[in-house]
Amino acid sequence: MHIITFANRKGGVAKTTSAWAVGECLAHAGNKVLLVDCDPQMNLTQCLPEVDLTRSLTQVIDGLGASLVDVMQPVRDNLWLVPAAPTLAAAEKVLGADAMYALVLRNAMEGLANRIDYLIFDTNPSPNSPLALAAITAADRVFIPTSPEFFAFNGLQSLLELVERIKKNFAPGLQVGGLFLTKYAANYRRSLHHQFVETMHEHPSLGQLLMTTTIRENVAVAEAQVQRQSLFEWAPTCAALQDYESLTTEIITILAE
Repeated sequence: MHIITFANRKGGVAKTTSAWAVGECLAHAGNKVLLVDCDPQMNLTQCLPEVDLTRSLTQVIDGLGASLVDVMQPVRDNLWLVPAAPTLAAAEKVLGADAMYALVLRNAMEGLANRIDYLIFDTNPSPNSPLALAAITAADRVFIPTSPEFFAFNGLQSLLELVERIKKNFAPGLQVGGLFLTKYAANYRRSLHHQFVETMHEHPSLGQLLMTTTIRENVAVAEAQVQRQSLFEWAPTCAALQDYESLTTEIITILAE
């Protein structure tokens, strides 16, 4: 079982969309995929078919001993969801008082390896989120979506430093799988975006993590999410699906290294 966390300390960079789309692509290819919504905003939960919110991530982190297997629910062929519920924000505050909160998701994975090929955590952008830290701690690889903007760049270094601290203290096998650009294509006529990308490539630590695939803006993504459909169902020929299929292939290659 491969364990992936999508993370960024800035909102609006298509983090949830990337977790959703990559999960859908993996499942469509025949892999068994579990998505876990670690964001109290519930965006990932709200763009998938409706499930029972009395069985959610809250029950995993509230100290009552539920595992991810206990609360995972099918949403499509080969695709399951551990949803976020309205109770998650309060449960996360309580979790933050537990000295071992960083390990809560890693310890909740018992029984998954025989059922799931890919486990994907979606996180919120808060730098102080106990759940985001726990999701990074539980992962084999962290993938970082970022938009080509100055303020997005500022948070990347601090996120890499956080991953290094987690690796040192909790998860020696943890690695950053890569960093990929969203809301961007090489043929976009936005000179500031291209300057940002050039700066990224030249950066001593970020440049080597930059992935080949970039994700173009596409209205079909928001439309599919509102309809709680996959891109395969809503817009099977759209540019966003082409890009996310390429990203998924690149992620699979990185995981195999």
